[in-house]
Amino acid sequence: MRIGDAAAAVGTTPRALRFYEQRGLLPPPPRTGSGQRHYGPDELALLRVIRDLLAHGLTVEDVRALADRLPLLAADPPERCAPAPPYSPVPTTKAALVVRRRLAALDAEIERLTRIRDSLLASCGVDDRPLPPAEGAVPEPGSEPPRRRPFPSD
Repeated sequence: MRIGDAAAAVGTTPRALRFYEQRGLLPPPPRTGSGQRHYGPDELALLRVIRDLLAHGLTVEDVRALADRLPLLAADPPERCAPAPPYSPVPTTKAALVVRRRLAALDAEIERLTRIRDSLLASCGVDDRPLPPAEGAVPEPGSEPPRRRPFPSD
């Protein structure tokens, strides 16, 4: 399939696919006789893995560092990227090191945002109780549905 169809199939844009290729996340796909990129099932599986990893918080550079391992995740069923148990708390594979670095960065960002939140609460004198839902707001999944108001004839 051509680049526009492939992009639509994985929920992105042709520009993003070209970007992934330029940044080394995706190897250049085969080309048709007229020079257009052609994406088959293997390329689509790889694109889905890239999109999933980015959606899970990894950066483009993180995924690029793992580019040689991405086909393992795209396999059906996916192959393991890390050694089998017993689990070692010390990361031993490139994939584990990338994930551990990203987790450390996320933890640092959570701590930074928590400090900002606490500072705002303290300086503004507001409490942190949840706000009541706005009029007409959609309830959170798993919450009770709003009670039906009785009609005047009820």
